[in-house]
Amino acid sequence: MNKKHLTYRILMLVIGILTLWCPDILASCPQQKGRLEQLKMPCSLLQGITERDFSIYLPGSYDEATERRYPVLYLMHGGGESHTVWQRKGHLRERCDSLIACRAMPEMIIVCPEGNQQNMMYFNAPQWKYEDYFFQELIPYIEANYRTFTDRSHRAIAGFSMGGGAATVYGVHHPEMFCMVCDISGYLRRQHLEWLKNDPSGEWRQAVIEQNNPILRIENGTDEEVSAWRTVDWFVTVGDRDFTLEANMDLVKAFRKKGIPYSFRVDSGDHNWLFVAPAMTNILGLLNQHFNSIK
Repeated sequence: MNKKHLTYRILMLVIGILTLWCPDILASCPQQKGRLEQLKMPCSLLQGITERDFSIYLPGSYDEATERRYPVLYLMHGGGESHTVWQRKGHLRERCDSLIACRAMPEMIIVCPEGNQQNMMYFNAPQWKYEDYFFQELIPYIEANYRTFTDRSHRAIAGFSMGGGAATVYGVHHPEMFCMVCDISGYLRRQHLEWLKNDPSGEWRQAVIEQNNPILRIENGTDEEVSAWRTVDWFVTVGDRDFTLEANMDLVKAFRKKGIPYSFRVDSGDHNWLFVAPAMTNILGLLNQHFNSIK
């Protein structure tokens, strides 16, 4: 690891610790404050739903630089949570404001979709077409109502747990849509979950997740699909005590077998926000490197 890379890693670690434990310290630094709004959008593809919640982070310059367009990150929450968790537990606005202020993150728009209300599922299933909603309604709505770039090179997706699985699957299903896919401890395939045993929909959820297993899809990918997947920047991070560790390692093995470039990072940690918060900071820093490399 060269000195420049080491310095960057240390900076990301310090900012991650401060934003998790001492957000007021970073909030007091000179910075242009962004805003995080909790809103609703029209919805017709999810059965019985006419409006769908989401959160959106807009950087501090958004209202002033009215001709400017911004990269966009879609940030998917985990199971049993809601779109608001990125602010409640992850201090998303404070984190982004601080990273932007120290030039460790580009000014960008971040969209946090709702994936738990009515039906805890990010994939398509009978009577629940969430993936269709995401690509056919959510992304077009964001691009029509906010000043995002609309090309693939300025659009990324990330998520934690169930959301990390969704980000990975969406990248596999639609590599033409994202320049970067970031999986934080993604729930990628059927695993025993004690808290689902009393859920009457538990078996259905597990079956749909297994039907969308990205590891198997990559292992069985055609030459054309593999070529498309090689155009995506894949980043996988997981804790060494996380119950999803083996599945994420198998995802990386599938990438290796098919010659798909990736970055893989295992740190000390479990399946919780003590791991997710610094991982978020690291991902936002990676996006800084990626988006700033675009001419």
